[in-house]
Amino acid sequence: MGKIFSPGKLLLTSEYVVLDGALALAVPTQLGQEFFFEEFADEKSLIRWEAFHQGILWLKVELSHQNWEIITSNLREPGEFILKVLQNAQRLSGSTFQKGISYHLKTNLQFPADYGLGSSSTLMNNLAEWANVDPYRLNELSLGGSGYDIAVAREKAAVLYQNLPERKVKKINFSPEFRNELLFIHLNRKQNSREGINLYKSKEKSKELVEEFSSLTLEIIKCETPEKFSELMEVHEQKLSDFLGIPTVKEKYFADAPVFVKSLGAWGGDFVLTSKFPGFKAYFRDKGFSSVFAWSELVL
Repeated sequence: MGKIFSPGKLLLTSEYVVLDGALALAVPTQLGQEFFFEEFADEKSLIRWEAFHQGILWLKVELSHQNWEIITSNLREPGEFILKVLQNAQRLSGSTFQKGISYHLKTNLQFPADYGLGSSSTLMNNLAEWANVDPYRLNELSLGGSGYDIAVAREKAAVLYQNLPERKVKKINFSPEFRNELLFIHLNRKQNSREGINLYKSKEKSKELVEEFSSLTLEIIKCETPEKFSELMEVHEQKLSDFLGIPTVKEKYFADAPVFVKSLGAWGGDFVLTSKFPGFKAYFRDKGFSSVFAWSELVL
């Protein structure tokens, strides 16, 4: 029996462009996903998988790990995905699931599913740690993506991440002195990250574009004042808006805000980063955004 935990993530810089090798800054969240495991002698050689969401059971799957067939599942597609991921873990490990042993595997996602904090990446990292396999390979086989979210889950710390020409992960202490002035706002609009990625991939990229965002990331981690940080956030947002050809989140929802508002991760949904100003609580509430978090409430 045992337990593994992986934190969620927030991507602060180089969203989308990280796919082409831009240096990105990401931070871990206090909430993440728990993984509980138990194994015992049993000739049936089964896996019983239970997935909880904030303590409420939503997926229950029983499968054979000898012939990799689902015996029962209360939801078809999620059950098939779990089967695929567990098979991938077995392929990478070669010895994870032993004949004559049954496994009870249980997950608990601690944050709302529409928060976009990494329900998949925390699952991949937990499973990889348990199976003693490379989480990046497991993620590539099962889902794809840049891998920055895996880096945060694995390091359980803020990271500088770059995946081209080869993967580089640098664990850093990103805790700016002005962090208490920063806010995270949840937009209550779960974004399909695939749509944004497809839009980004349809555009012609240049080496200069990647270098611009890498440079911005380096400037941002060195920021010592909220004024400079705000300026760089606005530059980052406008550059990506111009490249994607879509309005910024501030133009869409917060045009009259007296502070910067920056998208985090998939544009159009999930969280944005901004800063405090007089009357900010009423301002965001009146616009229909009541999920407002201080840095200390969200970041690990």
